[in-house]
Amino acid sequence: MQLNVKVKRFNPEKDSAPYWQDYTVNADPMDTALYLLLKIKWFQDGTLTFRKSCAHGICGSDAMQINGENKLACSILVKDIAKNDGDLVAFEPLPGSPVVKDLVIDQTRFFDKYRAVMPWLINGSPAPEKERLQSAADQEIIEDATKCILCGACTHACPSTWADPNYLGPAALLKAYRYTFDTRDEGASDRLRVVDSGEGLWKCYTIFNCVQACPKEIDITRWLSALKRRAVLEKVG
Repeated sequence: MQLNVKVKRFNPEKDSAPYWQDYTVNADPMDTALYLLLKIKWFQDGTLTFRKSCAHGICGSDAMQINGENKLACSILVKDIAKNDGDLVAFEPLPGSPVVKDLVIDQTRFFDKYRAVMPWLINGSPAPEKERLQSAADQEIIEDATKCILCGACTHACPSTWADPNYLGPAALLKAYRYTFDTRDEGASDRLRVVDSGEGLWKCYTIFNCVQACPKEIDITRWLSALKRRAVLEKVG
């Protein structure tokens, strides 16, 4: 089929504002959305700029808006976004962050927030000879959260993030949940002090945009609610 592909372009070095550019792309229904962009870059316009790496839904680098929804371009098939010749497929950068060029956003703020929640195992006890063991039941508590690939689709779908650039956002808070509820971790109190704030957990209004946007189908709102309960119990205790 032949598709009408629109890409929101912006080069801050020469453009005063973003603009839409149209391309006509031949596509197979089983092509990925990422492949549409690659065809444009390879055969029509080498100046088009976007992020991609593994192209298998693991690295999270090609998150962007596709037909108005935050998606991983490598994980969406043409048949799911277009049915007929001439159908429109529109690509835009994720909202809520400065655009570096075209579909590439500045992720500095996103990863600053990620580091702020101490997304690593904190354990001051002597290291075991092999590994710190965990039961299957304890691992199941954090299993869903470990699927996060840090694509940013959830955070950039969150109205609280759009309204307040200082809000930690669902991706960072999900990582806080993952390590706070890890039975091998001893840094929960320090981590909770970071997230238990107006710019953290309490700016999550359970709108569920993050759940809808997550390409790994993580129940983010559920785990952030559990983290809220833990923060409250920590204070009461």
